[in-house]
Amino acid sequence: MDSRVHFVGIGGIGVSALARYFLAQNWAVSGSDAASSLITQELRREGIKTLIGHDKANIGPEVSLVIHSQAIPLQNPELVEARRLAIPVASYPEALGALTAEHRTVAIAGSHGKSTTTALVAKILIEAGLDPTVIVGTRLRDFGDKNFRLGGSKWLVIEADEYREAFRHYQPDIIIITNVDREHLDHYRNLQNVQKAFLRFVDNLKDGGVIVANNDDPGLRAIKSDLPAETIWYGLQSRAYLKLIARLEKTLKIMGRFNLSNALAAALVAKALDIDDHDTLKAINDYRGAWRRMEYKGAMRISGHNVKVFDDYAHHPTEIKATLTAFREHFRKAQIICVFQPHQLHRLKILFNDFKESFDKVDALILLDAYKVSGRDEVSHNVNAAKLARAVAKVKKHPEVIYLPHREDLKGILKSVIKSSKIKSSIVVMMGAGDIAEVTPKLLK
Repeated sequence: MDSRVHFVGIGGIGVSALARYFLAQNWAVSGSDAASSLITQELRREGIKTLIGHDKANIGPEVSLVIHSQAIPLQNPELVEARRLAIPVASYPEALGALTAEHRTVAIAGSHGKSTTTALVAKILIEAGLDPTVIVGTRLRDFGDKNFRLGGSKWLVIEADEYREAFRHYQPDIIIITNVDREHLDHYRNLQNVQKAFLRFVDNLKDGGVIVANNDDPGLRAIKSDLPAETIWYGLQSRAYLKLIARLEKTLKIMGRFNLSNALAAALVAKALDIDDHDTLKAINDYRGAWRRMEYKGAMRISGHNVKVFDDYAHHPTEIKATLTAFREHFRKAQIICVFQPHQLHRLKILFNDFKESFDKVDALILLDAYKVSGRDEVSHNVNAAKLARAVAKVKKHPEVIYLPHREDLKGILKSVIKSSKIKSSIVVMMGAGDIAEVTPKLLK
C-alpha cells in the first residue's frame, strides 16, 4: 500500500512546502484548509488532493500520517478522527524537525528577515554545487514561484519560525539569527520570553555547529553573553567585514540596509562552509527578491502620473519602518503612498504606540480594516484601523491619513490622492500579512 500523508491546514506557507517535499518523495499527499487560496489551487494542479473545509470524512484508514499546522486546534475534526483511528499525528514543526535530524541543516531564525536570508543562503549553496533541499516561508522566482526546492544532497536550508516556539523541534548544524524583537506577543507576552525561546533554540545546535548572529540588533545583543563564545557576530559597522560589506553593497540588487545585513549573514555562512567568494557574490547578484517582499507588481494608469505599485508582507512596526525607509531612500523624489492592512488585533493593541510612529517616511497613508486571524482574534481588543488612523494623524510630521472601511473604494481614493499631488511620480506600497495581496491585482486591471 502506498504511504499516504494528509496535511491539515495545507494552505499555510510552511505546511504547503512540506507537502511538496512529501510529494517529491513519492508519497500520496492530500490536505485540507478552511478556504481556497492561491496556494491550495497550485497544490491541486501539482497533483495534491486538496479539500476545502475540515471534515472527519477526509481521514480514512488509508492515511498513514497526519501533519497539521500549529494554527489548527487539537479538537479539529480531522485530528480527532486521526487519533480515533490511531494514525500518527505530528505538528508541522515536529515533522520538519525530523528532517533536520537527518540532514545537514542551515536554519535561519529571527523576528524579521528570515525569508530573504533563507533565500540568499539557498542561492549560495546552489551556486556552490551543494544542491540543498529548501523549505522557505515565501514563494521564490528561482524555484518556479514555489516555497520548496528538492535537492540531491544531505543539505537542508529552512526558515526557522519562532511562532509558538516552533523552532524548538529543529536540530541545525548552522544557525543564523537576524534579530530578536517583540513579536508573537499573544504567545510570548514580552521580549524576555522571546529571547529565552531563541536561547532554547540555540541549545539544539548539533555538536561542532556554527551560529551567525546580528550584533546590530539590540534584542539579540542583550543576550550576547548567553550565546556560545564561538558565535560569529556580524554588523554593518563591523570593521572585520568592511571590505565584504562594500562588495555586497555593489552586488545586491534588492533595496534596503536591512537586506544588506541579511546578505552579510548569508555570506558569513558561506565563509564558514569554505564557499568561494565568487560563488557567494554571483548568487547574491542573481537574487531578484521574493514574493511580497518589496515586490514590484506593475503600474497604475493615471493620466500625467507615473505610478508604480509594490506589494510587501511587513506587518510589524519594525518591519514597516525599515521597509518604508528603504522605499524613501530608493525613490527620493517620488510621492510614497502606503496602503496598510493591520494583521491580528492583538498585535495592533499591544504594539499600538509603535505602529502609530511607523509611517513617517510616507506622504500618504490609507488604512484598511484589520485582518482578523482565525483562532487568535476571537477576543475584542478595543482597537481597530480607524483608531490607528486617528493616532497616526496626531503624530508630528504625519502623512495624509485616510481610513478606508470599504476597500472597493481604494482605486478611486488612490487616484484622487495621486492627482492632487504636484509630484508626477508616485510609489504605492500595498502592505500587510493578511488578504491585502488579493486587492493589488484589482488596482492594476
